[in-house]
Amino acid sequence: MLAVAAAVWAGALWGAPALLVVAIVVAIGSRLRPGVAAVLVAVMVAAVGGAVSGRLAADRAAATLSAEIPTGLVTIEGRADTDVDRSGRTVFALVPDSLRTEAGPVDWRGPRLVVVAGAASVAVGDRLRVTGHLTRAPGHLRGRPVAGRVSATTVETIDGPSSWLFRLGNAMRSAVASRWGDRGSPGALLSGFLIGDVERLPAGDLDALRRAGLGHFVAVSGSNVALFLAAWWLASGPLAWGPRRRAALGLVGLVLFVVVTRWEPSVVRAALMAGLVLAGRLVGWWIPPWAALGGAVGMSLLVAGDLASNVGFQLSVVATAGVLLSVGVWSERRPRWLWSALAATIGAQLAVAPLLVGHFGSVPLVAPLTNLVAAPLVAAATVAGGMAVIVEALAPIPLLLAAMVLEIARHTEGLPHLSGVGVASATALVVMASRPRWRPWAVLGAVAVVGVALVPPAWPSGPEVRFLDVGQGDAAVVRGAAGEVVLVDGGPDPRVLRDHLRALDIGRIDVLVISHRHHDHVGGLEALVGQTPVGLVVRPPPAPDDVVIDDLVARLASSGASVREASVGDRIVVGDLVLDVLAPIRRYASPNDGSVVVRLTAGGRTIVFAGDIESVAQSDLGALRADVLKVPHQGAATSDLGWLAASAPAIAVISVGPNDFGHPSAEVVDVLVRSGAQVRRTDLHGTVTVRLDRLS
Repeated sequence: MLAVAAAVWAGALWGAPALLVVAIVVAIGSRLRPGVAAVLVAVMVAAVGGAVSGRLAADRAAATLSAEIPTGLVTIEGRADTDVDRSGRTVFALVPDSLRTEAGPVDWRGPRLVVVAGAASVAVGDRLRVTGHLTRAPGHLRGRPVAGRVSATTVETIDGPSSWLFRLGNAMRSAVASRWGDRGSPGALLSGFLIGDVERLPAGDLDALRRAGLGHFVAVSGSNVALFLAAWWLASGPLAWGPRRRAALGLVGLVLFVVVTRWEPSVVRAALMAGLVLAGRLVGWWIPPWAALGGAVGMSLLVAGDLASNVGFQLSVVATAGVLLSVGVWSERRPRWLWSALAATIGAQLAVAPLLVGHFGSVPLVAPLTNLVAAPLVAAATVAGGMAVIVEALAPIPLLLAAMVLEIARHTEGLPHLSGVGVASATALVVMASRPRWRPWAVLGAVAVVGVALVPPAWPSGPEVRFLDVGQGDAAVVRGAAGEVVLVDGGPDPRVLRDHLRALDIGRIDVLVISHRHHDHVGGLEALVGQTPVGLVVRPPPAPDDVVIDDLVARLASSGASVREASVGDRIVVGDLVLDVLAPIRRYASPNDGSVVVRLTAGGRTIVFAGDIESVAQSDLGALRADVLKVPHQGAATSDLGWLAASAPAIAVISVGPNDFGHPSAEVVDVLVRSGAQVRRTDLHGTVTVRLDRLS
């Protein structure tokens, strides 16, 4: 079963190349072991099935992303495909089944759309009527493709879900959210334990859980399925008496649980695995754990081939395999429960370590220990939290347990992380420690690994600027010779910025410059609130639509930051770094033209951070000569080419990521190159580092 599942996975992930490899293995295996020909044929068939599933998933996504859609003012009716996400705005996905434009009804059952609205209460399966402006905006929401975007003025609920299963699931989800939604971080964490909903958990706490190796506790998986089934059977009373009845009820409960937790990949894997075991009991078959895992993986990928590349699905499967491999290790040691738990934790962590390094760059060194301490607290909090949804008097117990888990995460998130080399070294040390004669060397090696992990990254003796690779957006860090730090913008993602600052061992920002209000510049600055002290905030002049900046600046000020409104001619000196404000010269209709532009001088060199200024502001400013220029607006075609040629520096940096806007413009890049600038791009080169004392 595992071989079949692996073949399905390979086919879904790599398609034709995987089929070729599997075919070669089948051909060789059939000659070497004729008796296993049937198994090898099954493996080949599975690989073909996986390849077909992967191709169909890719075709469905491509069809959505390339779909032609009506644009303009519309009224759409359809079903909500996600709950609302209120990370700064109300966002959800809608699958439309009818549409009306200003000209009248349109015969159109369009692809999945993203709706951005004001306050709205929306749950999966609700039938809605949405009025707003529809534009073509191919992209992804929660990992799934969308074809367009509706900027909604009204969202009206016509009816709830048509299925009783969704109605019951939504009611259970709503009961959990209403019980714990207003209980601060511990309550938000309990929602994560119970239903995987971390919408109200502060980004800093969620990141602390992830960096401490505890993030999987809010990604509902196997342990949550087991706890839910136990509660389900208990609540079923006499209906659950007898193994067959219990198995049948368990299958119904699993479907309900998948609906409640919104069919996240890890939930699908765990529910299918448990479902196979229960189905086996229903018909009198015993399904071994490895067969259940293989069956769950194979079935998932045959239905949804895109899961093959889903990080959550990969981690869930590999972690489960690690736990199964560790069963029986140290079983002779006492107390057995402690050693079994430690073996399972280490097994899961070792199994997922390569994936964590590949996807996120590092793994927490102390994750086995934090998991060993936190796991019983999480289990107890989950059980007590579920009971407290019904009995309010029990609420203090799960809240206390959840708060203890948060404290563990907050106190261990800053401990060393291991890169790929560190993970390989740690794995080798675990193997060495299993052999008595090698244990002294393993201890010495462990001390060396921890020592290396504790050494912070060394900054050079001279001033340096790093244009951070934050995707489609801007963020740059300048550090002076004495350690002074200036941050210009923060990119779109708080987690990405937080990871960059930690990797650079930056614990304080002396000056923060906010260029303008757009999300790709200001969204990531949420990472600083309550996490990283800021000395001075330089903000753009207030405007009616600057609500996001106003709120951010207010929260930074409440944490002790001084605030200064940017004004042309201002000079800010911090150590050896000198910042001169060059713009905005006046008030502009476009927020891009209203960007704060600063010239920073350090080490005898100058850098101009030009925000997103476009041709109008560029004309007002005139040519800006500097040694380094942060090219405006991700190198978009909104710049005046003559201004770029006149302002061409020695080094031009374009901070850009994958996008559907055509950034950077080929004309912009060509003008800079022909004007003698060395062009560096974060989408091609990653974080761009420039030494300012020798301009290298």
